[in-house]
Amino acid sequence: MGTPHPVLAQLGWTSFFSGQVSAEQGATCLPVRVLSVHRGRVTVLGEEGEESISSRMPAQGAAEDRPTVGDWLLIDPTTRGILRILTRTSLFKRPTPGDDRRVQLIAANVDTLFVVASCNQDFNIARIERYLVLTREVGARPVVVLTKADLSPTPDHLVAAARALQAGLQVELVDGRDPASVARLASYCGFGETVALVGSSGVGKSTLVNTLRGSDGIQTQSIREDDGKGRHTTTVREMHRLTDDAGGGGWLVDTPGMRELQMSEVATGVTEVFDDVTAVTLECRFTNCTHGDEPGCAIRAAIAAGDLDPARVERWDKLAREDVANSGVVAVRRARLQKGGGRR
Repeated sequence: MGTPHPVLAQLGWTSFFSGQVSAEQGATCLPVRVLSVHRGRVTVLGEEGEESISSRMPAQGAAEDRPTVGDWLLIDPTTRGILRILTRTSLFKRPTPGDDRRVQLIAANVDTLFVVASCNQDFNIARIERYLVLTREVGARPVVVLTKADLSPTPDHLVAAARALQAGLQVELVDGRDPASVARLASYCGFGETVALVGSSGVGKSTLVNTLRGSDGIQTQSIREDDGKGRHTTTVREMHRLTDDAGGGGWLVDTPGMRELQMSEVATGVTEVFDDVTAVTLECRFTNCTHGDEPGCAIRAAIAAGDLDPARVERWDKLAREDVANSGVVAVRRARLQKGGGRR
């Protein structure tokens, strides 16, 4: 395709996507981006405006072969049916809670992920690490956003704890209700860029989106005082435009709160987030060292010398084992799909 329509460019249409469309397809198909996903339908936006179309695909396939928020689709201009999903720059997904045989798609073609946590009981290093692993695996830019600083007597200590998780990690401490405080987050969401917000219910994701957009269009709820947890205010994943007046003109993806984030097929992400631990494992005497009672274990030696935090090593080991187990389930499911001709 040639020069993109202004609407497509604003939506994030780049040469990565146009390069997947032949001249013939460019003349006979319409590219649209998925703004939200509902049961059996998706809301899309393209050159001809916003509309709701069926999410039915031409052929049944794996879970990843269905549209999710942020996807670019080619649709038939007459029937408005989906012809195909363009290859994604990134795809955030997780095993479906309660059913690790299925995959839940979170968002596609995300440039930056805001990992949102509040400065109360919700602040959890292990949970933040899980999101960082997921972000590194798909190649997006992670930014940890800490909200509700007034709920902690020492919010700066929480900022330092988050920054210590990985060298160069961007951590922003904001008051989600204050436009001046939140304004600097707009720099991560330039023209045509997509930022997704993830975190537990009640951490202030929807409040951040509202403040960044200068709108109160997204419903918000207060958290429970006894445990600092919130209710699921956002029920669908949806893209919201950050106007030029409000910021950089990019897109924000608000997602429902996630208290459970199982890891699957994220070995690279685990290695990158825990690079200090994985580097030490290379010094173990045995390549299959379990870091238990084996002689010559570099991990145990580093802990004894004070070079590694035992709690961090424990979190690394848990994530690595979880990834191996869940990835094995995924491999079995894919093999069954291929044997069954793509039926789910």
